Amino acid sequence: MASVLPPRSSVSANDLSFSHNLAHDLSHANTMALACVADKAVTITEESQLDAFMAEFNKRDDGQLPLFVLSGGSNVLLPAQLHAIVLRPFMRGIEVTKQTAEYVDIEVMAGENWHELVTYTVAQGWYGLENLALIPGLTGAAPVQNIGAYGVQLEDYLQSVRAYHLPTQTWHDLSIGDCQFGYRDSLFKRSPNTWLISRVSLRLHTDPARVAVNYGDVKLVAQRYAEQHNRSQPAPSDVMQAIIHIRQQKIPDPKQLPNCGSFFQNPIIDQDQFDDLQSRYPDIVGYPMPEQKVKVAAGWLIEHAGLKGGGIAPILTHQRQALVLTNHQPYQARQIDVAKSQEFIGSQVYDKFKVALTREPIWVNTNASIGQSGHAD
Repeated sequence: MASVLPPRSSVSANDLSFSHNLAHDLSHANTMALACVADKAVTITEESQLDAFMAEFNKRDDGQLPLFVLSGGSNVLLPAQLHAIVLRPFMRGIEVTKQTAEYVDIEVMAGENWHELVTYTVAQGWYGLENLALIPGLTGAAPVQNIGAYGVQLEDYLQSVRAYHLPTQTWHDLSIGDCQFGYRDSLFKRSPNTWLISRVSLRLHTDPARVAVNYGDVKLVAQRYAEQHNRSQPAPSDVMQAIIHIRQQKIPDPKQLPNCGSFFQNPIIDQDQFDDLQSRYPDIVGYPMPEQKVKVAAGWLIEHAGLKGGGIAPILTHQRQALVLTNHQPYQARQIDVAKSQEFIGSQVYDKFKVALTREPIWVNTNASIGQSGHAD
């Protein structure tokens, strides 16, 4: 199995028996850079290690802590104290399982960096993921959110997911149907702390003329990159560079300014409500959806509520993209600070437009349960 990056070192038996990684600081393990200390943490670099860990875990009868799965930390809001055993799936590797003139099937381990996977596949002449460039996080987290951007969803190319079901301690190969994908949604997101994804199977195409550019500014920017390389039409590499350029203009690098990407989902409202809003705000941004629904740009709503660059310090919307909440006090700001800013922004938008905003990142409570709304006490 070939890996894009060098493999990480294996977990020792001592790690699996919990004698290390006590009071584990996760402040640098979430891209929002929220202060967080977990009771214990275990890194998994091979699927077999998870079986060994669970066997050890089951032997303990001293009031087991709950298990919590944490991948790249790009879409979670962690509490200051996390009373759990944190499982970190960092398996590495990319393997070609089938290849024809029209497509290539690859199997990607959960610990591969998503953006590096995108750039690697495009360089190999395997296309489809270029519109998903520069999305932070690891590959194993991608199916949880059913990541999507600029007219492309992961499910367009995903074939199957291999995952460990923690409650029954069994491995499963899940089909697209099994994953129950929806807009920014999946079985995994609706059943938190239930599944640990170890690998995904993707089918990518090999036709460089097949690109998705009819979304936002992608076509215009991709065409500029194509012309720089004396191409009349954008190639997948041009589209990828366009996506990178656009995202860099809108979303700050979390290493420079901590954030977890788009914080609010684009709300889906009835066509009648959208028509009413459009009559009062002609420049409102919306995208037609099935069943007389419209997906409204949450960033537009926030900006036109006067909140671009606003919020409650230290958690503020980004100056260039109101959809992104940023942490101006890294490793010190806490989850409660995010809650205050989120609630303020949501209430201001609702008061003006009567449209409710829904949080995108996963809210983790102190006991490792997942908050569906509001925030932990």
